[in-house]
Amino acid sequence: MTDSQISIENPESLLAASVDDFQAVLLEGVSRTFALTIPQLPKGLYEAVANAYLLCRIVDTVEDEVSLDFAQKQDFCNRFIDVVRTGEGAARFATDLSPLLSEQTIPAEHVLIQLTARVIEITHSFAPEQVAALLGCVETMAKGMPAYQGMDLSGGLATMQDMNEYCYYVAGCVGEMLAKLFCHYSPEINQHSEQLLALSTSFGQGLQMTNILKDIWDDAQRGVCWLPQDVFTETGFDLKQLKTTTDSKEFQLGLKHLISIAQAHLKDALTYTQLIPSHEVGMRNFCLWALGMAVLTLNEISQHLDFNDSNQVKITRKSVKATILTTRVIGRSNWLLSALFDFKTKQLVCKDWQYKPN
Repeated sequence: MTDSQISIENPESLLAASVDDFQAVLLEGVSRTFALTIPQLPKGLYEAVANAYLLCRIVDTVEDEVSLDFAQKQDFCNRFIDVVRTGEGAARFATDLSPLLSEQTIPAEHVLIQLTARVIEITHSFAPEQVAALLGCVETMAKGMPAYQGMDLSGGLATMQDMNEYCYYVAGCVGEMLAKLFCHYSPEINQHSEQLLALSTSFGQGLQMTNILKDIWDDAQRGVCWLPQDVFTETGFDLKQLKTTTDSKEFQLGLKHLISIAQAHLKDALTYTQLIPSHEVGMRNFCLWALGMAVLTLNEISQHLDFNDSNQVKITRKSVKATILTTRVIGRSNWLLSALFDFKTKQLVCKDWQYKPN
């Protein structure tokens, strides 16, 4: 079977495809960003990280499905944890969930759910340490995310600590998993395991906060807000008043504060990346491309605090290509990476403000 015959539109072709082709096609369907970055990883690590993302996407699909009520989401999440832990029951899980998915779930995610059994088969082909890392991430996401389903999020989260916890459940735990997979892959990297794990949740939070800030108005149209009210209380804005027509200096000041917090997390992400040996070019690229695109997005938001549509702060393909080229040129030099990061993010830091939790 040729590569051109393997496609999302033909699920049977995916079942007959190699592991690499199967995961690559599914990744391309559910996330072009990760389809770009994950293949940078070396053989022996790429397969596990690709599989991990597909597992996380299955949890996301359950959480985002509008046709499921809270109890159903909780049930499917718990069942999926057991599927990942044991390697059993994947086909039944898919058979029960697939008919319930609505048209709002993208076609590629429909196919992903249908092919859950093949995804799980691949999961359990890995080393026990890798499976344990993947299971830990899935369990954290699947147990943590349903708690937000029953909440009234129209007025945001109550505190910055609540935002931290949410970011951990959806992204920080992914950072932890990646750190564990990296350490399993390389004894050299494993020497820094404690520091990598300490920084990994911050890496995930920096990326997630960037996405939250970029998608403020898309979320608002759905009656959802992931911003912390206590930060905006300090600036004098009530998130219950947030609308796509909002043009408030107090709100924009709150955004600046959150951008500054996100920048600090991305600084941790850079330190994390610099702990990876310079000769591991693929692993560095994987981290640096995600980090670079997040920095560019924060800069767009910072320069357009009055934006009211995510497309207004979306980075261009030209910028993405420039990020890739730049990291390929200087990605092995910690000094140049630090200098570039400081130059690109200096306008993101609110030097006259420091968040003080209640």
